[in-house]
Amino acid sequence: MTADHETFRLGNVTLQSGEVLPDAWLAYKTYGALDDSASNVVVLPTFYTGTHRRNEGFFGAGRAIDPARHFIVSVNMFGNGLSSSPSNTPPPHDGPRFPGTTLFDNVACQHRLLTERLGVERIALVAGWSMAGCQSYQWAVQYPDWVDAILPFCASARTSIHNWVFLEGVKAALLADADFARGDYGSPPVTGLKAFGRVYAGWAFSQTFYREKLFERLGYDSAGALLDAWGEDHLDWDANDLLAKLWSWQQGDISANAIYGNDFEAALKSIRARAILVPCSSDLYFPPEDNAIEAAFMPHAELRIFDSPWGHCVASPGNEPRFHAFLDACIGELLM
Repeated sequence: MTADHETFRLGNVTLQSGEVLPDAWLAYKTYGALDDSASNVVVLPTFYTGTHRRNEGFFGAGRAIDPARHFIVSVNMFGNGLSSSPSNTPPPHDGPRFPGTTLFDNVACQHRLLTERLGVERIALVAGWSMAGCQSYQWAVQYPDWVDAILPFCASARTSIHNWVFLEGVKAALLADADFARGDYGSPPVTGLKAFGRVYAGWAFSQTFYREKLFERLGYDSAGALLDAWGEDHLDWDANDLLAKLWSWQQGDISANAIYGNDFEAALKSIRARAILVPCSSDLYFPPEDNAIEAAFMPHAELRIFDSPWGHCVASPGNEPRFHAFLDACIGELLM
């Protein structure tokens, strides 16, 4: 089958940890064309269980991000099975031996893709949902002269302690399966993957979502049916890939690097990009309170909370049309 994306070979990449990821690559796809002034670049990193294909739900003809007007670069993050990941890296860095990649590492390599392969020198907007939004903050602090605007939605500039604890819970559900075999499984740890998905579903939507039985709008006749579907859905993912991305998520912190020395406020204050931060009022991963703290230190940021019971999954393409109209309005302002 012909691949629906391109590959950028990075060679040996020295990571923040000092470890080397040998023969690394990024999988990416572009849409539209670079204009004469090279001022129409929109970067869309991928989210936790996303690929460039799912990013296609955030743009299109007549929308705020439109391939007819913008050069869209959709980049798969390390660990998602398309870019370098535990599941596709040869020994001795395969499976559980795949080195930890931070969001800093991801963005550094994305910068190389834009400069060395695509000839880009400036970005009009970096936007994204969840971990993709976390990468938009990372872009703004890592390359402040490069980015005109960011729009992280249902995301944060630093993974909170509560968010870290949530991720420990889903991780524990997967690791408890004896078939996981410390990551050296011969066949998928099905029980652990299903448990991972079922635990995840309790956090992905809000309490009100379940109380008002909004899962029926997604075609499920009960909460149990939704849990079963989430468990089955995670069987499509490699367990080590899930854990690699989860590790990247848990380490998320725009100030955890030599530039800012863990001074979170200084990192936020350094952001020159215009920003609209869009949390969901009922998001259990990235609550609006975290974004309010960030906005207070960012020089050109505005906080716009979307009120909805859909929780973190309000942003999943197709779930809540009102949200995507709201999102497009915010993006349109930043791209004016």
